[in-house]
Amino acid sequence: MGRKKNIRERGKIKFSEYFKELEAGDRVAVVREQSVVASFPQRIQGRTGIVEGKRGSSYIVKLKELNKEKTFIIPAIHLKKIKVSE
Repeated sequence: MGRKKNIRERGKIKFSEYFKELEAGDRVAVVREQSVVASFPQRIQGRTGIVEGKRGSSYIVKLKELNKEKTFIIPAIHLKKIKVSE
């Protein structure tokens, strides 16, 4: 299931991706960074959830899997903030 990165995406990762700040209640998408070993299950790739808090340098994200709400601890580099229009 691995995919190659685009030629322009390869190489060094921006520090801002490692140290980005998210607030509790922010909506995020789980997008696996290919060049960093992911520490979460492959089945949550592409899902969206809500940030509940922070634990160490990672974030606690609540995701809905089938009919249950589950919490995952995911590093910030694998999360992308989603703009919600209301």
